[in-house]
Amino acid sequence: MSQIQAEEVKETSFIQLNANKKTVENIKLISMVFVLALLFIFSLCAGDVWLTPAQWLTPEAELFIWNLRLPRVLSVIGVGAALALSGAVMQALFNNSLADPGLLGVSNGAGVAVVMAIFISGNTLHLGLLSGFAIGGAMVITLLLILFSLKQGINNTRLLLFGMALGIGCSAFMAWAFYFSNNVDMRKIIAWTLGGFGCIDWNEAWLALALIPAIGWLSCQGRVVNIIALNELTAKQLGVNIKHWRILLVLFIGWLVGVSVALAGMIGFIGFVVPHLLRLWGITDHQRLLPGCVVAGATVLLASDTFARLALASAEIPTGVVTATFGAPVFIWMLFRIPGGAAK
Repeated sequence: MSQIQAEEVKETSFIQLNANKKTVENIKLISMVFVLALLFIFSLCAGDVWLTPAQWLTPEAELFIWNLRLPRVLSVIGVGAALALSGAVMQALFNNSLADPGLLGVSNGAGVAVVMAIFISGNTLHLGLLSGFAIGGAMVITLLLILFSLKQGINNTRLLLFGMALGIGCSAFMAWAFYFSNNVDMRKIIAWTLGGFGCIDWNEAWLALALIPAIGWLSCQGRVVNIIALNELTAKQLGVNIKHWRILLVLFIGWLVGVSVALAGMIGFIGFVVPHLLRLWGITDHQRLLPGCVVAGATVLLASDTFARLALASAEIPTGVVTATFGAPVFIWMLFRIPGGAAK
């Protein structure tokens, strides 16, 4: 066999292998959608009053299913998809496998903006304006992270520590706000800090619609994110304007995180855990990983919220507490998994 024929055989084998990998990843995505659909139905049925799909058109279901559970479930799906997608993009953008909207202080920045809005306006601020404050706070923190990452001599570990320091600072601000707040504001701040969907109805659930354009656009940018995840020099050689895309991605990350915090408060670890679970499952190409994060993030957060509703008979656990309980051990495992403890 000549060298040319050998090269053709190698190329054909590579193309076939790549096609098989895409087929397997597509099957995995379809299976995740199926699991999400089953969990969606189960979450609507589950509660203090269990209602099977056959009972969904009864007068009793009008209150429990259509007015209480459905807006909550849709909001959970939107926030879970937004946080997981933001985490995956941040990990590529900062070239840091430990990047996460909560860990790097982005969610805390949005929380600080929400707390400031509560103090300024009391209980009179419209939810849409509140989300605007949250988006602004998330973008400010993300821009600070990017400016810090552009400095010479800044490695991923120092960037991670800088983000954690920003998050601690924001948490301290919220603690001071909690100390000086009145009873009404105190309850609101506690709700934002713990994170949850207990008060969601159709009056608040409409805000989840604001997530759809950003989720749809960002989940289709896998090819560009693949290039950005390599390195800046390679991206320039391939014709990708890094500065342009950094700003654009920051805007969309701030949008998603800000709206999510305004809707549900501080929900941690979804943006960190979900992308890593999918990578461990073999989905590494961002063209499949980003849509996968949308589905898997919605599934994980919906499972957490359903558990939060059903775990106690007489009370409801904040969803943020559930995600932190399961997410913290995974984060510790990731730290031990990375050689030398360096974030790469």
